[in-house]
Amino acid sequence: MTQELQHSTPQRHDDDAKNAHLRALDGATERLTLVRADLLDKESLTAAFQGCEGVFHTASPVTDDPLYRESFFDADHNLSIFLEECAPSLPRTDNMSGVAMETMQEKMIEPAVTGTRNVINAAADAGSVRRVVFTHQADTHMVGTQNWYCYGKTMAEQAAWELAKQRRLDLVVVNPSLVLGPMLQTAVNASTWHILKYLDGSVQTYADAAQAYVHVCDVAAAHLRVYEAPDAHGRYLCAGLTLHRGEVCRMLAKLFPEYPVPTECKGGAGETVQGCRFSSRRLTELGVEVTPASLCLYDTVTSLQQKGFLPRSTMNCRKLLIG
Repeated sequence: MTQELQHSTPQRHDDDAKNAHLRALDGATERLTLVRADLLDKESLTAAFQGCEGVFHTASPVTDDPLYRESFFDADHNLSIFLEECAPSLPRTDNMSGVAMETMQEKMIEPAVTGTRNVINAAADAGSVRRVVFTHQADTHMVGTQNWYCYGKTMAEQAAWELAKQRRLDLVVVNPSLVLGPMLQTAVNASTWHILKYLDGSVQTYADAAQAYVHVCDVAAAHLRVYEAPDAHGRYLCAGLTLHRGEVCRMLAKLFPEYPVPTECKGGAGETVQGCRFSSRRLTELGVEVTPASLCLYDTVTSLQQKGFLPRSTMNCRKLLIG
């Protein structure tokens, strides 16, 4: 946390239990103020942004529905770039009813796009904001239209660029891959569950899929750097190596052999998906380095142990494979 006064807009700013990890941050007592803001209430955003020089827009609706959680993390990332293939109409899948489609539109797409427009307009109206940093996961460009989270985030970034240009607002976008590493909060989020399921016996096989990973500390550093660097502009990929799920499981098994990590690929066809490769060169040029994938996994698992989601290891030492 820098020395400047920070405003944060969690969904429930008055929930002491939910926000305890924010209040426990170093310097939070002196420099952090939690204020109420609703993405669908522009006036609340305008009030929250008063006196701020920078806005970091990281929020986007997600769903607890296991169907969408599975589809997001086990999607085939060798599909065409989403923006090139999506139709003006909402995506439709064969196993979704019209009611389900309307529900996902209401819960995930409209809030993502409308909320982003509200953020841009509120930042422009505040008068003091010099730059907005928008977060959009890199992998969401590379999955099919069956994924509602990805659709919503893609449409939201498109809306952000268009509106920021109209309002003459300085916008910079950070595109992280799947974020891993230690958790501040006490609840397991979707990206951490992606690793936890391979360790707690929830699954017996891994998907024939591949994904890039990045450490949460690198993502935080990327956001701060693109905000502070005067010449930062455009989009910045923040991603490490792309690994097949099998590679992830083999790393986990070497680092934490005490857990029942799957050893077989789902479907029996073998590991055929190579996934997309990302370059973080632009971030590296700004001085932000990317943490090796093995350390991302190590920090994620040790955090899960510390939070009580996994039993602690009885081993006295481990060999950490960097690379």
